[in-house]
Amino acid sequence: MPKHKIAVISDTHSLLRPEIIEKIKECELIIHAGDIASKETAEEIEALGTTYFVRGNADKDGWADEIPVSREIELWGLYIFMIHNRKQIKVDLSDKDIVIYGHSHKYSEEYKGNVCYFNPGSCGQRRFHQDITMAILTVDEDDKSFSFEKVDCSSYLTAESKKLPDKDMAKLIKGIMKQMDAGKPVDEIVRRNRVEEGLVRQILQIYTTHQGIDVQGILDKMDR
Repeated sequence: MPKHKIAVISDTHSLLRPEIIEKIKECELIIHAGDIASKETAEEIEALGTTYFVRGNADKDGWADEIPVSREIELWGLYIFMIHNRKQIKVDLSDKDIVIYGHSHKYSEEYKGNVCYFNPGSCGQRRFHQDITMAILTVDEDDKSFSFEKVDCSSYLTAESKKLPDKDMAKLIKGIMKQMDAGKPVDEIVRRNRVEEGLVRQILQIYTTHQGIDVQGILDKMDR
């Protein structure tokens, strides 16, 4: 039975990661659910194969004017509706098989009736605490069935990281403090927050040796 693979990505925000490129190369087509954020990134993606784009709120400055805000495509008998922000849907989509969207940076697959609403998450600039993901959509041409495979390219944040903004590091510290207070072991805290053990232990050491310290106090004492 002929099966086709489609790379489904969103929210690249001017960053096309090498591991994402390698996954795209395994596929016949590319679907991008918006927030490309630069003409150069759009051209880089298009160079990898036939691409269906929709325009996101970060696609500005004239270069993206011809990219539609929403679009409908048919692929091997599947009817797909694309839009960047799901909240902007104004039409009845009950006759579609799949609705692909982005914007939230959160991977999601859910059904409303017979319609699959799918968000591949963000595979570009990372929002802290959110994974770096895309998906491979496999379509069976014979029976029109389909399935999504999640591809998680998230890396663990290390103790030497200097790129994370203070506001995001503060969120991480606050979460780790709460998890420690709840009695969670270090290995579970590492998995929950997708950070390396050394960073967790650095935060916990400061927290446990400075009574009454707050998030900002820990942030100020960290070796960053």
